[in-house]
Amino acid sequence: MKETTIFQMRSTYRDDFRIKAFSFGEGEPSIAIVGPMRGDEIHQQYVCAQIVSELKRLEDDDELVKGKSILVIPSCNPFSFNVKRRFWAMDNTDINRMFPGYDKGETTQRIAAAVFDTIKNYKYGIQLASFYVPGDFVPHIRMLKTGYEAVNEARLFGLPFITIHKPLPFDTALLNYNWQIWNCKAFSLYSGHTDRINRQTAQQSVDAVMRFLHKTSIIKRVPSYSSGYESILLEEETMQSIKAEHAGLLQQLKVAGDVVQKDETIARIINPYNGDVISEVKTPTKGVIFFCTNSSVVLQNAILYKIAL
Repeated sequence: MKETTIFQMRSTYRDDFRIKAFSFGEGEPSIAIVGPMRGDEIHQQYVCAQIVSELKRLEDDDELVKGKSILVIPSCNPFSFNVKRRFWAMDNTDINRMFPGYDKGETTQRIAAAVFDTIKNYKYGIQLASFYVPGDFVPHIRMLKTGYEAVNEARLFGLPFITIHKPLPFDTALLNYNWQIWNCKAFSLYSGHTDRINRQTAQQSVDAVMRFLHKTSIIKRVPSYSSGYESILLEEETMQSIKAEHAGLLQQLKVAGDVVQKDETIARIINPYNGDVISEVKTPTKGVIFFCTNSSVVLQNAILYKIAL
């Protein structure tokens, strides 16, 4: 394992800002794995650390395929992580909305430029990402529909779901979008949680990455990992969203991954003053809970669940 600094910036009051990268093996740039870009992506940070640990063990055991190189960037935003801010701490901008970056622009543009210049020529790319709405997911692979999405390769992760999303105009500044435009087969891995560590879904995500590396002939074998799932391909637009009819305290009865039936009660909204049930949240159809909010206080019309049909 080799450690390098791909971006560094002087700081007046703190230690210098640095983005570090770890490389494994030598040869053609085979796969780049990018960790969290947001300061609340604690679960993603944990997953990425476990990937680095596993790759180091595999390299020590001579389990990397010769002529292939792997690059891991464990964190693109350690400043915000340290001060517990989701976005860039100084101006609240999102690094993942700044790609491909601009090396003479604002700070987050310069960070994006340095990261993208380092990873843009790899054959495969994996980003450990989080959703813009706080909540929990079934672990899955997400891709933007650019015409370059690699659905067959996405199945190699062996996760329960693969989702495809038609990009909106502001999505063109995402890492996943720009990776694909630069002819990289790019995948966003949503590992289930964001601001708290869940060891079960973290291990599921690490296993998925190792399966992918093995099936693309980057590592030799993965004896300790299961074969995974036959992934179900979903268009995100086909999912059924369930919104809160009233504001209040949310009492959840079902969580991500649960199978539900039509008209089943999956949550209740409670009056915070007297404890009355204001609303029972019911499913409009049968399916699997793909996403659920992790907030105990909800506003009217907030998304509570997404159901995969």
